[in-house]
Amino acid sequence: MIEENKENLTAEQWSQVLSEALPYFKQWCGKVVVVKYGGNAMLNEELKQAVMEDIVLLNTIGIKVVLVHGGGPEINKMLDKVGKESKFVDGLRYTDAETMEIVQMVLTGKLNKDIVGILLQKGGKAVGLSGVDSGLLRAKKTEKDLGYVGEVTEVNPEILTSLLDEGFIPVVSTVALGEQGDNANYNINADTAAAKIAVALKAEKFVQLTNVPGILRNIDDPTTLIKRIERTAIGSLKATGVIAGGMIPKIDCCETALNGGVPRTHIIDGRVPHSLLIEMFSDRGIGTMIY
Repeated sequence: MIEENKENLTAEQWSQVLSEALPYFKQWCGKVVVVKYGGNAMLNEELKQAVMEDIVLLNTIGIKVVLVHGGGPEINKMLDKVGKESKFVDGLRYTDAETMEIVQMVLTGKLNKDIVGILLQKGGKAVGLSGVDSGLLRAKKTEKDLGYVGEVTEVNPEILTSLLDEGFIPVVSTVALGEQGDNANYNINADTAAAKIAVALKAEKFVQLTNVPGILRNIDDPTTLIKRIERTAIGSLKATGVIAGGMIPKIDCCETALNGGVPRTHIIDGRVPHSLLIEMFSDRGIGTMIY
């Protein structure tokens, strides 16, 4: 379908697309953009390929991209495969020592290297890391005892800065090192980790790829998409129930990034092929920008 649409564009339309994109190329060249990758864009093979093509293009024109990924569905699959029953505390997964071993194996091993491999196959320069490498992410156990689930207490971005300066795409899996004196590793929420990495790198843009079009006034009506939200309006949108459920933690991550000095944060639909390019290089944009 995408190929057919490209064929149907006239020379004039192609010219319009390219001329609209050029100022954005100039605007973003040399800037840091942190992308949190997950949801359908990670599970659907066609969407996965499209996201990786977008990341390589951004990198090729000089944008410094950090890709941060989770992997809940893959972890669930592996737990099922080994017959490990999941335990939940107030609806949240409890991660015991055995589960943590599987989390590390899936996130820092299979998933991380699969993503790096695709980026390399598409001509990008990519390096896979976990939050443990070079002490990138430090964490402590969450207040609610969920076993080896932690919250980020410190980001040491020097390894990322070095890789970005050398033209690499760092691909980060969100397993973190315990604080000094704590010999444990922790599973970290990928959205939160990505937001804190964006702050530490003084990123210009923080983007979350999700399974929804963005913030909707009516959750059942995609035409009610709110394209731009000023940070000061978040409280009233929560109070009126426009921001609710699973969208609350994603908005909270945007607030974390904004409070840390990141000028623009975005929640965009990862189910739309090349949504990242539409957001970065077109006047129309896509999803919701919180600024």
